[in-house]
Amino acid sequence: MAKQTPLYDKHVVMDAKMVDFGGWDMPLRYGSQIDEHHQVRKDAGMFDVSHMSVVDFTGAQVGEFLRKLFANNVDRLTTQGKALYTCMLNEKGGVIDDLIVYYMDDNWFRVVFNAATHDKDLAWARQQAAAFAVEITEPTGLAMIAVQGPNARAKVCAVFDEPERSIVSGLAPFTAAQVGDWFVSRTGYTGEDGFEIILPGAQAGDLWRSLYGEGVQPIGLGARDTLRLEAGMNLYGTDMDEQTSPLVSGLGWTVAWEPASRNFIGREALEKARAEGVTQKFVGLILEDKGVLRSHQKVIVNGHNDGEITSGGFSPTLGKSIAFARVPKDATGTCKVEIRNKQVTAQIVKLPFVRNGKAVQ
Repeated sequence: MAKQTPLYDKHVVMDAKMVDFGGWDMPLRYGSQIDEHHQVRKDAGMFDVSHMSVVDFTGAQVGEFLRKLFANNVDRLTTQGKALYTCMLNEKGGVIDDLIVYYMDDNWFRVVFNAATHDKDLAWARQQAAAFAVEITEPTGLAMIAVQGPNARAKVCAVFDEPERSIVSGLAPFTAAQVGDWFVSRTGYTGEDGFEIILPGAQAGDLWRSLYGEGVQPIGLGARDTLRLEAGMNLYGTDMDEQTSPLVSGLGWTVAWEPASRNFIGREALEKARAEGVTQKFVGLILEDKGVLRSHQKVIVNGHNDGEITSGGFSPTLGKSIAFARVPKDATGTCKVEIRNKQVTAQIVKLPFVRNGKAVQ
């Protein structure tokens, strides 16, 4: 039997179509996936993301440990609540997971991992922590609600009382604050403004109901995927995994090369790959012909099967099929994609496809 979040009953009451997602019973959609997508782009929607993993790293050597564990440098986090996006790599430079790490104080960092990678993430982190004075703990009984959209900030603030409202409304992008026993961060996975709120599971239903009362509509996993795709945000296991490095997954910007003395796990392999010359790049594709772009379809550049789509689908904002793909680093202009033994034309573009609700391609 799949695991259930504290909001499971709310999804059932709202007639959500439930599916198994990484061992969790999660809502795919509540009605029209396209309508849910536009709801987030034009107003505000809420997502149950309680299946995500919240992990606290504490101890006298936690900063030293995370400088080794992550490809990005936690030394960039100097103010309480500041967040950093990073990858956790294996020795070969492959991506074990991508995550957000929050600085709470010199002895406490909070990390939010992907749900499907929970067990291997914790096993890897604990294995690497053995030589450090670090404790790794998972707070239990939590829920997590993401509220996203151009009106998300106003609608979230409406459910708080003063003085909590002043704290939440004052949060800058990619920062977080403890509001009572709630952890509120101005982050998300849609390319829109908004918040992710971690709170005790017993209180999640009341928050869900309050947000709904403010006109925030529930959004399922289906629209979450098209929103992140338009926003150029990678999905673990599809756009990156342990066999691919950040350098070919559009995530080179998350690798902090300086200072050169910081010997993070995977550094040697990435430096070797960079010295030898990275032969691929991560791009966006917009289909010019009829069809739907999907993961693992072949991408043909200059007559060679040198590329592959990592994830794709229909963009409700652009009204076209779009995708992420790995292609030869000198590929520009157009390419061919093989769909059901037929070659169709796609335009090669830089990511993202949509920024702040507007098409940029």
